[in-house]
Amino acid sequence: MLAETASELMEHEHSHKKGVSCACCGDTQENDESWRLVRAMFGGILVLNSYIAKALFSDSIDPFAVELSAIVGALVLGYPILKAAVKDLVRGKMFMNELVALALVAAFANHDYRTAGAVAFFMLISTTIERKTAIGAEASIEALIRLTPRRARRLSDQGEEETDALSLSVGDVCRIRPGENFPADGSVVSGTTSVNQASITGESLPVDKEQDAEVYAGTQNLTGLVDVRVTRVGTDTTLGKVRDLIVAAEQSKLPIMRMIDRYVGFYTPTVLMIAALVWFFTRDLDRVIAVLVMSCPCALVIATPSAVIAAIAAASRLGILIKDVAHIELAARVRAVVFDKTGTLTEGNLEVARLQPAPEVELSELLQVATSTESHSNHPAANAMRRLAQEANVEWNDPASYEEVPGRGVEATFDGAVCRVGRESWLNECGLDTTLMADSLALPENAAASIVFVAKGDRVLGWIGLRDAVRKVASEAVSQIRDLGIVRCAMFTGDNEEVANLVAARVGLTEVRAGCLPQEKVDFVEELKAEGGFVAVVGDGVNDAPALAAGDIGIAMGAIGSDVAVQSASIALMNNDLRRIPFLIWLSRRSRVLMNENLLMGLGFIVIGLYFSTIGKLPPVFAAIMHSAGTLAIIFNSARLVRAGEHLESTANS
Repeated sequence: MLAETASELMEHEHSHKKGVSCACCGDTQENDESWRLVRAMFGGILVLNSYIAKALFSDSIDPFAVELSAIVGALVLGYPILKAAVKDLVRGKMFMNELVALALVAAFANHDYRTAGAVAFFMLISTTIERKTAIGAEASIEALIRLTPRRARRLSDQGEEETDALSLSVGDVCRIRPGENFPADGSVVSGTTSVNQASITGESLPVDKEQDAEVYAGTQNLTGLVDVRVTRVGTDTTLGKVRDLIVAAEQSKLPIMRMIDRYVGFYTPTVLMIAALVWFFTRDLDRVIAVLVMSCPCALVIATPSAVIAAIAAASRLGILIKDVAHIELAARVRAVVFDKTGTLTEGNLEVARLQPAPEVELSELLQVATSTESHSNHPAANAMRRLAQEANVEWNDPASYEEVPGRGVEATFDGAVCRVGRESWLNECGLDTTLMADSLALPENAAASIVFVAKGDRVLGWIGLRDAVRKVASEAVSQIRDLGIVRCAMFTGDNEEVANLVAARVGLTEVRAGCLPQEKVDFVEELKAEGGFVAVVGDGVNDAPALAAGDIGIAMGAIGSDVAVQSASIALMNNDLRRIPFLIWLSRRSRVLMNENLLMGLGFIVIGLYFSTIGKLPPVFAAIMHSAGTLAIIFNSARLVRAGEHLESTANS
């Protein structure tokens, strides 16, 4: 029986499917959210106007006019709630609506229209926020589809023909030019190139592809012309599996029941029984009315929503966008945090980590030749060199000739000399001796760097080490998370183990999973969940979306993260400040404490009020006053959370 009740509650608790009525608000998802907000604000203004008029102008204004404003406001606000409650009763169900409806009916019976309006207002505002729950699967799928080109060039005996990418079959050979995305998974038949496959693996650096190398649908061909034999198409591609993982993980999530809902099944019958017993033994209608007014669950209704609204306000001020209010409570239960590397712990942009000139070569000369040679390249390494040159006020020359050698490097001519920037093996193939740089390369700190050699004519000028920049606040954020008692902090990445271990060491992480594809990231999250405790996943890219959806909480780097990641997550860091994560966990814990305090406070007022009502010591008027006092006490208690985190605002952009 208990399991059936829980199932019903979870089914109700916002299965907002298209065209399906939500019991808590009586609207369908197709209705405009802005209209629901306008309705709530319009009714709220009418109720507020009644409060102000009664307090300031009761002697000069017709009492009916004062009450009329409250009546209209309460009807506007209460109609969808009463309508939903009736629907529930017709269906033979009992949810939170019946408690709210009881509160409204009791307030109307006591002619306390302002209280009725206030209850309905808070409920509608809270449910409007809850309706912002991010399902995200549909939007995620659309974003993934956009990564795959609609057209493809298929090779046949008749030559090259353009065709619909959806018509490709396993075994077809396609030609992909520089700048184009791969239409399907496959293996390189001919040609060499560099591929940006961050959308799949999360690797920060382009990956060189030669014959027989595997390529993924949706990844970008950067430099060379390649022919690819199709091995997987449609939903069988790695990108298609990412899509399926997002959908599966989304469907596996169970909504969090609100605390008050656990007691819905017996609260209303208990109240009615108490009222009936009071009438049976006393025949005192005033006592019965006082019991009904005092048991009106206004305080219980707003106990959770008021704390949630206050927490959301505090979080929003610090650039934390909470799309699913259920995770306000859930974040307090987090026992493990898993970070993606690229774009999350790191900036997602290459930076020059080291300039190592050869003997008798100046740093400025090394950088000047490298930047001049790469001046026409759009490769991330070239961009990093240009940024450093600008910062160092090093001017570069426009080459007389320029050629990109796919998978090897760049060759250019200026100052009457042929200059090369690229892989050490390529320079060796060109007859250049790099052995004089062997000692500097062997240093441990260079193991995780991407190395490019620079040569001018027949002389090796040195090498440049490039590395993805670690976010300045990453280590601080990890430390603060550990201070909250969360000792299980880990990182996953599609990068190689050396790079992963280096980044992990710099931010203070010891548990690392490297070389992960999307499914492997999901598997890691599931392992952590199976070991007990709730898992928060922090990521930014398409490859992170399945893991974000699989985690108990998904936190996306919203300002720069992909649409897929943001839609699959329940929380977005709009300013990309990782220090907001420990604040979020603290905020969640604090809001949870406030929810419990509010519920205990509300129950205390109700129990005490019911006791004095049943013995005839609390007239209906004073019952209404006591009821309002309890409601206001809860509101003020929750309001303490609104300004939480003010001390962090000054560090928002640091």
